[in-house]
Amino acid sequence: MKRAMKELVLVTIVWAIYAFGFAAFVREATAETNVESQRIPVVLSTDVGNEIDDQWAIAYMFANPQFNILAVVSAQAPTLPDPSAHSTYLVLRDEVENRLGLKVHPPLFEGSSRPLEDTGTPHPNEGTKFLIAASHSFDSTHRLVVLTIGAATDVASAILEDPSIVNRIKIVAMAFSNESFDGAKEFNVQNDPKAWQVLLRSGAPITIGSGDICEKFLALNLEQAKDLLQARGPVGAWLWGEYRSWYYRFVKPLRVDDFSQPWFIWDIITLADIEGFVTEQVVPRPQLANGLTVTFPKANGENQSNVTWITAVDSKRLWADFADRLDSFQRSHAVRGPDETDSVAFPGVP
Repeated sequence: MKRAMKELVLVTIVWAIYAFGFAAFVREATAETNVESQRIPVVLSTDVGNEIDDQWAIAYMFANPQFNILAVVSAQAPTLPDPSAHSTYLVLRDEVENRLGLKVHPPLFEGSSRPLEDTGTPHPNEGTKFLIAASHSFDSTHRLVVLTIGAATDVASAILEDPSIVNRIKIVAMAFSNESFDGAKEFNVQNDPKAWQVLLRSGAPITIGSGDICEKFLALNLEQAKDLLQARGPVGAWLWGEYRSWYYRFVKPLRVDDFSQPWFIWDIITLADIEGFVTEQVVPRPQLANGLTVTFPKANGENQSNVTWITAVDSKRLWADFADRLDSFQRSHAVRGPDETDSVAFPGVP
């Protein structure tokens, strides 16, 4: 009887230990699942290398653990050597693998190097295929965020290939120069107006960060960019060097020591939107004509299709968060210094 009691006590203790350990495992797994579910799923389309703002946006995105980056697609830009999407892909890969030191990273895809010829014919590529496939894990209540900070060619192609994708994605874009009749005369829209016609006609939720808002809230002069980045580790030093090189080539007046003019980190407005550093308003969905004129229908009720237009950016909070993310990222990643590898930025610039 005593032996049976001892065995029962032993079994009880073993099961208690097992149950405690299993409960701890469940709590830990649940916590990890909850953290993962709170991360924002994103796919980025970028013409990185055309300017410097994409480099800043990519670094900010990869340094931010709130983003669940599923993939990055390189977009076309007419200012880069043909095939231009391959040029942007090389700069993209250099930043992710060399500058940020990520040998293991989300997939990087080369997009289309040509804008759409019409609004009915897509340019399929590995990036569009991935975007469509990835979107099937989402729905209208939990959308995949697609960031467009270059030509919208690949996003539009994905919509043309699978129109049902508009029920599973949300587009956040740096696009249009302002909210006006001629607001489509802006670099990203002009590089593929047919793609933007597809996006606007698709019914997909769209948030737009326009050029005038970027100029007002995302301007940095040479000294401000230096103060923000120069002493902020290898990544910061590299981004500062990219800014300085661009500034001396395209912003600083010839033979004049005037450094007061700013340049604009346009594309980071898309990440500022996701982070909640912006104010917005809902406006009737614009229509884009072939001549790059924009019209906004009059508001006519709840069933009208709309877009969200960013009206302001809390740049103080944005730049502070940007700096903190870079610092935190570099504390946990082995990142090489700016002189340890040659840059391939601005491949089309002499």
